[in-house]
Amino acid sequence: MPKMKTNKAAARRFKITGTGKILRRQCGKRHINEWMAPKVKRKLRGWAALAPELKKSVLELFPYRQYMR
Repeated sequence: MPKMKTNKAAARRFKITGTGKILRRQCGKRHINEWMAPKVKRKLRGWAALAPELKKSVLELFPYRQYMR
C-alpha cells in the first residue's frame, strides 16, 4: 500500500502543537494597512488557536499527525 500524503498547503498554514492544539496565522495584515493603528498591527502578529469546529476537517489533511511536533 502506498504512503499517505500530507496536504502540503495545510502543512504551510497550520502548526500542530505537542499537546494537539492547532494553530493558524492571524488574518487581516496582507494589504491596506496604512489606516491601521500600530497597536492593531502588533496584535495581528503571530499565531492563534483554530476554532474547535474546524479542527476535524484540518486534522484529516495530516495523516501522520501523531508524529508531528
